[in-house]
Amino acid sequence: MRREVPIVVTFLAGILFLIDYFIKIPVISGVVGEFETWAVVIAAFALGLGAANLIRIHLQKIIKKADGWYNSVLLLACMLIVGVSGIGWGQQSSVYEFFFDNLFVPINGTMFALLAFYLASASYRAFRIRTPEATVLLIAATIVMIGNTTLGQAIWGGFSKYSGWIMGVFNTAGMRGIMIGASLGAIVTSLRIIFGIDRSYFGGQ
Repeated sequence: MRREVPIVVTFLAGILFLIDYFIKIPVISGVVGEFETWAVVIAAFALGLGAANLIRIHLQKIIKKADGWYNSVLLLACMLIVGVSGIGWGQQSSVYEFFFDNLFVPINGTMFALLAFYLASASYRAFRIRTPEATVLLIAATIVMIGNTTLGQAIWGGFSKYSGWIMGVFNTAGMRGIMIGASLGAIVTSLRIIFGIDRSYFGGQ
């Protein structure tokens, strides 16, 4: 029963959501609405459980003076300050906005700045001319980068035109192919879960 009940519940919920998406039946829509409400409640409890687990793990690191324990102190302090200010005074309060603008935004910008170096390293490895495909990639990337700068437009006006053509034709076609593949993968995964073939949501082995 410990395995059969979750499979049955998952199957019924998946079928009801599919029917409600394509055919609007008031009774089924009401049941689906209740499922969505319970999903929000479960997500809230999961968020609280995750926060409690995070506090437990970092408190243990602080108590044991493990490597990097001061980072745990900083994390818990920021978590407490932002959580109390957001819950106590609301997200529109000056206190919350102060911490958001002066704490989160600079850290977020720093993370993206560090990511730029990794992108530059990956681009260098990808643009090395070893195969015909890499040559085409290098030429296209060069045209797009030069075409999106004022210097490129000053050198030759055609850079902007061909850059837009590459982005509008080849890039759009590639993005649509990726989206179609991802959508088909999501459909297959959903069907596997609904019909009990994929039981990874049980956890464990």
